[in-house]
Amino acid sequence: MIDTIIFDFGDIFINLDKQATVDGLENLGLNKWNEDLNQLNMQFEKGLISEENFLLGIQKQIPNASINEISNAWNAVLLDFPLYRLEFLQKLSKKYRLFLLSNTDSIHIETFEQKNGISFYSDFYQCFEKVYFSFEIGLRKPEAEIFNYLVNKHNIVAKHTLFVDDKKENTDAALSLGFNIWNLQVGQEDVVNLFEKKIL
Repeated sequence: MIDTIIFDFGDIFINLDKQATVDGLENLGLNKWNEDLNQLNMQFEKGLISEENFLLGIQKQIPNASINEISNAWNAVLLDFPLYRLEFLQKLSKKYRLFLLSNTDSIHIETFEQKNGISFYSDFYQCFEKVYFSFEIGLRKPEAEIFNYLVNKHNIVAKHTLFVDDKKENTDAALSLGFNIWNLQVGQEDVVNLFEKKIL
């Protein structure tokens, strides 16, 4: 019997275009996305470096680009958040304990909130018992610590919990810890089709 659902954010509720950021940075002169940028991004997602140092870190690789141009390219990943998904979530929150668990950074969350407005994002956040962003807690998926953090903080029972994420490495990690999982296939599945999956 599942009584708790932990959701990812990007490509589950808000649509993303990850290639748009890569293209945007390449248009500014980046040769290609590389391991240094990967490590920089992971540090930023864990809140280990400031927004300024993150953007300056990218600028080192594309010195002719302004910080503003880099910031715009970084935010190009964020698309729309369809209202029907929020409405689905609001109904779901009446029946289940819900948590949001997202690998994200302060720039993306600030931009999401500005673009959608306080009324929308407040309604969204209120669907959850607690919202967890990696940059605020210093942990990120697929580390076991981030799942254990939620379990211990909220007395969550893994076998009674469904974890929904579009990245297989994250759902694999959750599965190994005893969670029920849905590795949502972006473009083929939508979170609102949850009950058709016959998981709950």
